[in-house]
Amino acid sequence: MSKAVARERVRRNGAPISHRAMPALLNLGQSVWLDYLSRGLTRSGELAAMVANGLRGMTSNQTIFEHAVAGSADYDDVLRESAASRASNRQVYDALTIADVQDAADIFRGVYNETDGADGFVSIEISPELARHTDASIVEARRLWRSVNRPNVMIKIPGTRQGWPAIERCLRDGININVTLLFSLDHYNAVAEAYLQALEARIAAGQPVDRVASAASLFVSRVDTEVDRRIALKGGSASELRGRVALANARLVYDAFTRVVASPRWKALEAHGARPQRPLWASTGTKNPEYSDVRYVESLIGPDTITTVPPETLRLFEDHGEIEQTLPGDVEDARETMTALAATGISFLDVNNTLEEEGLAKFTRSLKKVLAVISNKRLTLGSHALHLS
Repeated sequence: MSKAVARERVRRNGAPISHRAMPALLNLGQSVWLDYLSRGLTRSGELAAMVANGLRGMTSNQTIFEHAVAGSADYDDVLRESAASRASNRQVYDALTIADVQDAADIFRGVYNETDGADGFVSIEISPELARHTDASIVEARRLWRSVNRPNVMIKIPGTRQGWPAIERCLRDGININVTLLFSLDHYNAVAEAYLQALEARIAAGQPVDRVASAASLFVSRVDTEVDRRIALKGGSASELRGRVALANARLVYDAFTRVVASPRWKALEAHGARPQRPLWASTGTKNPEYSDVRYVESLIGPDTITTVPPETLRLFEDHGEIEQTLPGDVEDARETMTALAATGISFLDVNNTLEEEGLAKFTRSLKKVLAVISNKRLTLGSHALHLS
């Protein structure tokens, strides 16, 4: 059966073909986290079933919540009840998302306990409007950490330059951090250093580090989308690099990670019970139909990593993904690919900056959209309830 036929079969059935992939990846040292969260998923028993089949964590963001609230009636009862309250739309959104993350964290709590705090995390993101403001990011991360009040939550902070000191400060405070919107090796190195410094500061202050957790989320497919667009404008020999840069970039990040955890500096932290800041592969859904629909999962399988997958990508990988260790891969070839890209005149620093801005803009638009949906639903549902009374 061709992958195209398999893809259509999965879409038609709308459910995983099997549950082979998640346990198999876990045997290779990789955890699967679902890049999706909704009230229907947590309260229907579906998420608990996925956890039983090997799911190890979950991520959320403003776009995910926009789709969850706008695309279902799962939140209508709460929105109807809130119609008469004085709470702002943002306060209502905050309450909805915190409750969803708490529900999901409770479902994953067994994984967290069984792994002694190594896995079973659920992520919630600070407002993208704060990504360029260090102090405000710290304040918001602390507030979400207190509000969710679960040991297996991670607060997502964008890995912008302004975010780096916020990430270090929050980790030093003992707050679990998922560093999101990373696109380059340079930015990965910066947040890896922030993690090391935070752990060292805690140890120097006599504080424990064995329950401080962090992930570094490198976005993958978006890199190819942007680089391929620039390659198309260049044409000529640059076309040979089409579809190669995202995976090369990720392999270099994984190589940097393995160097960190092999270093004497890390071994000293590990002796105090520290856990590695695992690379997390984000944006794994294939956006270019010319590429394999599971390429960004298949190509990045290795120990001490996390792959985050939207439900459709998970279904596709369950159906026809090839499960074998593919990391570290050919690191020298990855370096040559990035060198060749620079030789074309395409600046990967500019690619990073463009994708970072686009990511923040997308999440900001989603936040505005979900607030508008909440406003409209509160008005409509509240008016309907008043009419019925």
